[in-house]
Amino acid sequence: MVASTVVGIRMAKSSSSSSNPPSGAMNPRVDWYFAKNARWEKELRKLRTIALDCRLTEEVKWGCPCYTLNASNIVLIHVFKQYCALLFFKGALLKDGHRVLVQQTKNVQAARQIRFTNVREVLKMQRVVKAYILEAIEVQKSGLQVELRTTAEFEMPAEFKEKLKKLPALSKAFYALTPGRQRGYLLHFSMAKQSKTREARVAKCVQPILHGKGLDD
Repeated sequence: MVASTVVGIRMAKSSSSSSNPPSGAMNPRVDWYFAKNARWEKELRKLRTIALDCRLTEEVKWGCPCYTLNASNIVLIHVFKQYCALLFFKGALLKDGHRVLVQQTKNVQAARQIRFTNVREVLKMQRVVKAYILEAIEVQKSGLQVELRTTAEFEMPAEFKEKLKKLPALSKAFYALTPGRQRGYLLHFSMAKQSKTREARVAKCVQPILHGKGLDD
């Protein structure tokens, strides 16, 4: 589930090239994402159109279509088995008058999703979705920030805790990371619902942590 790597919520570095198309234009480097997700292709393409209608720049971040304003992340499109979603990086600051925003897990602080299970839902909500994106743009322009909890307030998944006990060097490296990077990893691990998935994520992140890198570095 690619999305979970996203919801670290920090204003992360782009994984795409610095040369991006004009605001509101489709980015050819993103086309593959919509073609590969046959299950949600209609829904994703409609969400893409809505996002671009808001004059955002289309990029690829964390392997997903990400829509930015002056290099700052506004929304991201991602898929899960049972739904596809539009993720708002500062969704916690939106008014959510229609009560459609979803907090993925209790550890997710700033990001919120609008979820869809079929294209009819996207079409029915397109005006609401666009209004939420425009509000998110204004939030970004205003400079508002979500007040984040400290690392100590985050629950550490048992799988990662066990790995730290077995590998003292990993524990030392993890606690040497900046608080933001620590939170990013804890959020990434905890968002996986199954223990097997959490174990896989922990294993994949061992080397980056040992090298002092954050999840998005």
